Amino acid sequence: MRTSWGSATDRGHVRDVNEDALLAYPPVFLVADGMGGHDAGDLASRIAVEEFAQLAGRPTATADDVHACFVRASARIRAEFTGGRRGGTTVAGVAVAEHDGGSYWLVFNVGDSRVYRWTDGGLEQVTVDHSVVQELLDAGRLSPAQAAGHADRHVVTRALGTGPDPEPDYWLLPAGSRDRLVVCTDGLTRELTDDDIAAVVEQQSDPQAAAAALVAFALAGGGHDNVSVVVVDVATAGGAQDVSITIPRADAGLGPTQWDEMLDGATVPRRVLDAPPAPEERP
Repeated sequence: MRTSWGSATDRGHVRDVNEDALLAYPPVFLVADGMGGHDAGDLASRIAVEEFAQLAGRPTATADDVHACFVRASARIRAEFTGGRRGGTTVAGVAVAEHDGGSYWLVFNVGDSRVYRWTDGGLEQVTVDHSVVQELLDAGRLSPAQAAGHADRHVVTRALGTGPDPEPDYWLLPAGSRDRLVVCTDGLTRELTDDDIAAVVEQQSDPQAAAAALVAFALAGGGHDNVSVVVVDVATAGGAQDVSITIPRADAGLGPTQWDEMLDGATVPRRVLDAPPAPEERP
């Protein structure tokens, strides 16, 4: 299976630093939303991308290949953030896989970054958020309308590097000839509804134009967080797309973002809010 793709990222209108990173290089397409502020979240998301980039250039990837990347990235992040420093990242993406001679999408996620699938039947969210709000939705304690403005909508229950072992979820989906996958950080979904995303995906036939339009739409909606999008299509008989890896670089010269400031609307692991460290232990 051949793929065509596009990607876009922006730090948004509020954040000083882009803590997102993304990878768009067959057979793997992913986004990572770092947590911890400058020199922490951006580093954690970079580490995730670096480990998954080791799969670049292969024709396909297996679940074992992908999980090995999660394990290596988690170990590197935990080793990097010691002595009271904190950092972690969400990861969501899709890999081209093969099973019994057929082509498949291997979808994976940890945290609240998402993967959507667009087919002739419309837009479907494949991944399930690892978040406090999702748990409340699943328990019937929140409606979707209430969830959109909930105070804890940025609090994740799983993240890479914040626990002893990575806990990603996986889905193996048969690839259709008209499939389009949208991989995004929550900087997109906090500004746009699923209907908004579907409208852009349907209107923009080129995956690069679709990714750029989604990011622009999120910025027009407020751009309250870093936003990153990768759009992947099953390629037609046309030529191959230009290969691109994007790892946003933090702006030079900025001082470190303190942990308290990072809590203001940014993605954070739930344990930080459940049992915050004593003030003298904070970075």
